[in-house]
Amino acid sequence: MVLFWYMQPTLNFKIQGGKQLHGSIDINSSKNGAVALLCASFINRGTTTLKHMPKIEEVNRIIEVLQSVGVLVVWQGGDVVITPPQTIDLNTIDRVAAEKTRSILMFTGALVHRMNAFKLPQAGGCKLGSRTVRPHLYALEKFGVHIETTDNFWEVSHTGLAPCEVIMYESGDTATINALLAAAGIDGKSTIKYASANYQVQDVCFFLQTLGVSIEGIGTTTLVVQGKKDINQDVAFTINEDPTDAMFFLATAIVTNSQITIRRCPIDFLELELLKLEKMGFKYNLLKRYKGEGGHVNLVDIETLPSQLVASPEKLYGRPYPGLNIDNLPFFAVIATQAEGTTLIHDWAYEKRALYFTELDKLGGQTLLADPHRIFVTGKTPLHAGDLTCPPALRPATILLIAMLAAPGTSMLRNIYSINRGYEGWAAKLTSLGASVEMLEEPRP
Repeated sequence: MVLFWYMQPTLNFKIQGGKQLHGSIDINSSKNGAVALLCASFINRGTTTLKHMPKIEEVNRIIEVLQSVGVLVVWQGGDVVITPPQTIDLNTIDRVAAEKTRSILMFTGALVHRMNAFKLPQAGGCKLGSRTVRPHLYALEKFGVHIETTDNFWEVSHTGLAPCEVIMYESGDTATINALLAAAGIDGKSTIKYASANYQVQDVCFFLQTLGVSIEGIGTTTLVVQGKKDINQDVAFTINEDPTDAMFFLATAIVTNSQITIRRCPIDFLELELLKLEKMGFKYNLLKRYKGEGGHVNLVDIETLPSQLVASPEKLYGRPYPGLNIDNLPFFAVIATQAEGTTLIHDWAYEKRALYFTELDKLGGQTLLADPHRIFVTGKTPLHAGDLTCPPALRPATILLIAMLAAPGTSMLRNIYSINRGYEGWAAKLTSLGASVEMLEEPRP
């Protein structure tokens, strides 16, 4: 099965750009929420049904890992039904799939409740420079977990777990989720301070609540968890909408100067982005407010309007929630190419990501890289078609796609695996809005 996946043809996007878009689309369910919940399902010995699962490559890799260790995973339409075995054998783990995704780290917090010693393959995912795992180690050691990292494996052991108070070394999403899962399976009260309050963390909190775990402070940086040792029940949980998917379509509408309606946007995780864009001259209407299917998330429909943009009056940078989402920051790079003046983007979280933003120059952008974290983007510049290969990172790849949609002429974006890792059905959605996007297969040599 792994060999079959490996030999799949390379997929490319052929784009006829320069078109204004029109119409409306619905936002996909969250990629980060989906993979976190797939990993969190390990804590439940009953059957977990995750509704509205996005059909994306990152999800496929996690499912391949689950299946390789004996978990029964069945697609039922757009839902995934997960039934764990009585015992899990990590000796049969699909290492090829595991090494393709950094999300594999989030198995740790759940697996410590099933076995006293195990090892996981070292994580992969986007190539964004050094991404420390120390916040995971420092959080889990408080519960009694010992972790050794080698070149190939993440080796985990413990002689017993106990509730505790954790100060997060870094307010990271996946590290917070690991701490949550560790706390959830231990009888007693644990407190997690300086936790991430981001959308995928909140999804995991709400999921754990359906399993009978009491959690106070959801949406804040202090989580108080009353865990339970035996978690074994059949539950269903709806994955919430993806704010980075909404941001993709906002950026696409802005750069193509289009009027479209983006439905089901999780507004609590977009308000600051919209305010920053508003100060750059972006015009839009909020048409409707309502609750998501699970009742946890606040949704809105956003109508974009053609706008004349100016550069951001202040530098743009990502922060843990409730700051500007670090995953939404790259979209401002392509937006800035169409704003009069010079915008400074400070991508402090990753050593390499700002380097990928310079690829916009090949499509008519004008950038100046100050250092690995800071880039100046000067606009407004006319964009032109090009033939590029996707960077090995999801968000930088998507901003090239957006630029190509705005650039008159025929562009080719090659090897779109990094885009397919995170987003479902983009070609079809863009086509429904009047874009010309064709997916082409290129046989592997």
